[in-house]
Amino acid sequence: MRSSSYTTICIAAMVLVIMILGTQPQVATAVTCQVTQLAPCAAAISSSSVPPSRQCCVKIKEQRPCLCQYMKNPSLKAYVSSPNAKKIAKSCGVPTPKC
Repeated sequence: MRSSSYTTICIAAMVLVIMILGTQPQVATAVTCQVTQLAPCAAAISSSSVPPSRQCCVKIKEQRPCLCQYMKNPSLKAYVSSPNAKKIAKSCGVPTPKC
């Protein structure tokens, strides 16, 4: 009788572990660095009076690993490192990268 209770407890514990592991987020896929993904931020980058949209913040967070690459590109540097871009990043909770 005692081993039956022990077995039941072990099975319940294993089921609980499986349920917990099954609810963990999946490993993120690699980000494709495409500056066009930041298009939802165009209005906020162009005008300091336009706050970033929710979609802009989502894209900034997704493209965060790419920001240094964009900053090193002479064609993009002026936009990505502009005061408005820094305000957007701060507003969206994305720290300015140190490249």
